[in-house]
Amino acid sequence: MHERDVELFDAIAGALTATDVERALEAALREIVHALDLATGWIWLLDPETDQFYLAAAHDLPPYLREPVQMTGDPCWCMESFVDGDFDSKNVDIIACSRLRRGAREGGEALTLGLQSHASVVLRFGERRLGIMNVSPQIPRKLSEKDLRLLSVTGAQIGLAVERGRLAEEEANAARTAERTRLAREIHDTLAQDLTAIALQLESALRDVPRDSPAAQRITTALDVARASMAQARASVLSLRSDPLAGRALPGALAALARRLTSETGMRVTLHERGATSLPYEVEGELFRIASEALANARLHAKASRIEIELIGEDDAVALRIRDDGIGFDPSAQDGERYGLRGMDERARLAGGRFRVESTGATGTLIETIVPAVRP
Repeated sequence: MHERDVELFDAIAGALTATDVERALEAALREIVHALDLATGWIWLLDPETDQFYLAAAHDLPPYLREPVQMTGDPCWCMESFVDGDFDSKNVDIIACSRLRRGAREGGEALTLGLQSHASVVLRFGERRLGIMNVSPQIPRKLSEKDLRLLSVTGAQIGLAVERGRLAEEEANAARTAERTRLAREIHDTLAQDLTAIALQLESALRDVPRDSPAAQRITTALDVARASMAQARASVLSLRSDPLAGRALPGALAALARRLTSETGMRVTLHERGATSLPYEVEGELFRIASEALANARLHAKASRIEIELIGEDDAVALRIRDDGIGFDPSAQDGERYGLRGMDERARLAGGRFRVESTGATGTLIETIVPAVRP
């Protein structure tokens, strides 16, 4: 094996050890582009929930493909080949790029750097097809058979990393769903039923004492407390069974939200998690709604190409930060379009946290919510 190949495999292996799958893919793709002297590369992955393609990583895209609207999950020739099974007989193929050819028609070679085709590598784990890695060589260089074989092997490395990340997310979601189901069942079968029995006993005792006696007053107070606790228990069961996060932990729900927005708009939306971020489910629900509103606002108004979601666990707090590279706005302006900001602020307060917004035309917008961490 050529020394260059060994160095590339080692570099990719090192890049893919990162726990953040998106950053790992970016680093691995960068290593491949540099080692093979390529012009550009990008990775499409299939969202396991929607079965739609989304842009998971990119390196040195030509100007035309840097426009988010050009990189939505709308079908193109390589995706159609993937879906039709044309990649099944071999793992690498040279495909004309419908996006690049459209760019050349609309803006000439300046927008596409003269690129019109790419090598497409199916990312697999066993028989499971996970996505596509596309790479284009420098003009007029052609990819050799050796380069194509090398890309096939690196595609297998990347496919393994993608599958590993997805399995970890699925395990976390399954554990969370099982725990929520267990809690709902235990509250219903024990606490709620015990409170019902207590209330029935208190009602019976109240009939046996004079209505105007001190004992009757104390029993009435106890009965009111029991009934209020019963209502809270029932509300807790309903909340556990009607989860806005659809049974997922907050990081998994945010990652799914990011994938969907990336596929629909072409904006690169990525999630970065660090530290312990476990929170009560009510707080997670409020943070998820804040993130949903922030991303909806960015989609409508920001004209951004990239959005970073950070979920950071610190010693005594958990921070949710959503940062875009868009046109910004004046947060102090009071007009009819600020209802979303007020709603996010109210949700942060409901969760016991604080909310702030920073926005300028030069740096885009940062929306931050910080809530108290759960103490062990």
